[in-house]
Amino acid sequence: MKAIALHQYGQDPKLVDHPEPKVAPGEVLIRVKAAGVNPVDWKIGDGHLDPIMEAHFPLIPGWDVAGVVERVGLDVDEFAPGDEVFGYLRKDWVQLGSYAEFAAAHVRMIAHKPASLSWEEAAGVPLAGLTAYQCIKRVGVEAGQTVLVHAAAGGVGMFAVQIAAALGARVIGTASERNHDFVRGLGAEPVTYGDGLVDRVRALAPDGVDAAFDFVGAGAVEVSRQVLKSPDRLASVVDPEAAEKGGKYVWLRPDPADLTALAELADQGRLSVAIDRVLPLAEAAEAWRLSREGHTRGKLVLTVGER
Repeated sequence: MKAIALHQYGQDPKLVDHPEPKVAPGEVLIRVKAAGVNPVDWKIGDGHLDPIMEAHFPLIPGWDVAGVVERVGLDVDEFAPGDEVFGYLRKDWVQLGSYAEFAAAHVRMIAHKPASLSWEEAAGVPLAGLTAYQCIKRVGVEAGQTVLVHAAAGGVGMFAVQIAAALGARVIGTASERNHDFVRGLGAEPVTYGDGLVDRVRALAPDGVDAAFDFVGAGAVEVSRQVLKSPDRLASVVDPEAAEKGGKYVWLRPDPADLTALAELADQGRLSVAIDRVLPLAEAAEAWRLSREGHTRGKLVLTVGER
């Protein structure tokens, strides 16, 4: 099969020939249609996760996938060949990811693809969507509450806004002024980040916010603590100090039930996916360059195989 692979940390991702992955019991083989690109992909490629995750080379990056089940392994009755699926392919080690024509995934990592989303849109959901969904679950958001989402126009923030709004919450979202209309379209009241953010949030929510979600870092934890009614209703995926200060530091986990919940929201028309750029698999290096720059609005996605 064709795949993007690295033979050591720090290499540019290149298209190579690679053996198809084996399919262990409890796994399925997916014919990949699209693979989502996330900052963690190039951070893995640069070796930033080496202290906490085993990596084996040649290394195929990619944790987000959408595709068709090609065949199933032993003791799999949840899926059948021909099923359209999407998932978060984070295994216990890093080696055989989704930047390839085929990827093996355990059934705990995938769910049936939302019928309403294209392959590219579905591939943009898993990591970012699960991050947002699991942060909201960990903190708890209910109808009528007011929540603050930092980086509301970003890859994770755009999902958090929509999920919280679907739960009936009022959402305040930080974003640059150029993204305010986009954030409004997601269902949030935009505020400009930077100096004076606490005052701007207080102007919209004089009594404070019920929950806050940090998807950007850069002091968002401290700002959140100043506007939160209760410090334990804070979740961050960027700053470990959130846990040290009474909140939660969240690292998402594969969860088919959560993926199914996201798919249902999409098929109900309450969850959309903004795509910034779609590139062919062979241009993974360009996708990583764009991701490193940090100026994309929405998701970067690689298309794989015949469309």
